[in-house]
This record gives sequence, structure tokens and C-alpha cells, in this order.
Amino acid sequence: MDKLIKAITADGSIRITAAVTTGVVGDAQKMHHSFPIATAALGRVLTAALIMGSDLKTQAGIYADDDRGPSITMQFKGGGPLGIVMAVADSNGTVKGYTSNPDVVLPSKNGKLDVGGGVGTDGYVSVVKDLRLKEPYTGISPIQTGEIAEDLAYYFAKSEQTPSAVSLGVLVDTDCSVKRAGGFIIQVMPGGDELAVKRLEKSIESLPSITELLSAEASCEDLVRTVMLGFDIKILSESDIQYHCDCSLARVERALISLGKDELERLIEEQDETEVTCSFCDKVYKFGEKELRSFIKK
Repeated sequence: MDKLIKAITADGSIRITAAVTTGVVGDAQKMHHSFPIATAALGRVLTAALIMGSDLKTQAGIYADDDRGPSITMQFKGGGPLGIVMAVADSNGTVKGYTSNPDVVLPSKNGKLDVGGGVGTDGYVSVVKDLRLKEPYTGISPIQTGEIAEDLAYYFAKSEQTPSAVSLGVLVDTDCSVKRAGGFIIQVMPGGDELAVKRLEKSIESLPSITELLSAEASCEDLVRTVMLGFDIKILSESDIQYHCDCSLARVERALISLGKDELERLIEEQDETEVTCSFCDKVYKFGEKELRSFIKK
């Protein structure tokens, strides 16, 4: 079972959120039939979105008619062959995502999947936090490497002014399935002890790579305690996480209605049946002329 754990040092200086997302990324790979580079890129973004989404708190106010809570939308658009890499997560531990071109193949780089080459570096990472208030918070920063983790660390420093260490990894098997996936984000709390921070920096430098930690079959708590070795930490919470797409016939119908009369008339003229495919789960919704004309009346 995939897990997400939040912990903090005893003195309150440093917090860490870690997640093991093997099932989440595996479900995404199966839905999108993605090749290894796309699986690795999307898996890293899904993991990061889950970790960041766990910080969202339900806010008082008026929710949408489907009672959705706060959510975070993370998008990488770096100009590379993968196109857009996007994930949407909520505070309840669910996430969904996609990449525009899941079948990209590139030569390996230094013996590893060239995720940076797939994402590209000519663009931005954007983070939208929708707390169901009047206006969502939007942060944006230039992509530095396309490797996802480094770009998010840069984003935290520049857009949220929060010193952070980000590590994300996905191990893809030879048959394109996901062997292990997960990651962590460590952040220094305001007024954090400088000596503790320096100790943390030295500790991180000596750590094995995230893929090595994951390949050792470590649990989520093992991952936290290994990364924070030498620190007195307190586990704040542990929760289940999953890939979940909340698309529905009603939502697709509302989307078609929003196209307007002229566009719906054009669809009727050009084809006998209109198909709408959900980007997040690849489910196909089909509509005939009768249904489209009923949407026009609405």
C-alpha cells in the first residue's frame, strides 16, 4: 500500500514529507501505456504533487457544487518532446496526471533515463493552489534542468522563499512497468536552528540516491528515518495515497455545453459521433447527434 508520512524534528526546525508511490505511478503507467521516460517524468511530478497537496488545509468558504476541497495543480512545460507534464492532487491523498506524449523514446544519458531531455529546459514550472477561495495562488519559475526535483527546489526558493531539498525517483522495469517510486521534500521552518540546517546539509550530501533507497524496498517510515538519520524526529501523520480520476459523464456534458451553440453545431455537421477522451485516465465518452442537440437547447 502506498503511504505518505509527515514528520518534524523535535526542535521544530526541519520538516520532512515522504511518500512511497509505486502503486500510484504504476496505475498511471497502465492507464497511459507510457514508455519509460514519460513514466519517470510523470511519476516524479505525481509524487511531488501528492507531497505538496498534503499541506493544503480545508478553508472555510463556499465550495463548488461537487464539494471539492482544496487542490494543487503542477505543470511542467519545458519545450521537450514530452510536451506538458501535469499532475493534480488534493489534500485527501488522491492524484491524477498525464503527459502530452507518453511514447517518447530518447537515448540514455549517463546510463540513466534522460528525463531532462524529455521535459526540456525552455519553459516554466507552474504551481496553482486552489484553496476554494476567490482567487487561487499561482507560483511560477523557470525550468533549470528538466529533472523535476531540482526544478522544484528552485521553485520553492524563488516563488515561495522556502529553502527546500527535493528528491524524487522512479525505477522502471524492462517491460515498462514500475518497480518502485517515491520521494521526499525537506523544508527548513522559519527561524530554524542554523546548526541543525548545516547538519542536515551534510547528511543529505552523504545519502545514497533516491533510487538506491527505493530499490532497497524501504517502507515510507524507513525512508524518513534514513534521510533524517541523526535527528530526533516526530511522526506527525501517516496516510494512504492513490491515483484517482474524478471524471464523470456529468462533467463532460458540462464541458461540451460550455463550448457554445456554434461549436456544437460544427461537431454535428462534421461527424456522426463525437468522442471525448479524459486526459487523466483515457476513458472515452461518446455522444451522438441527439445528445449534442439536447446540449444546444441547454
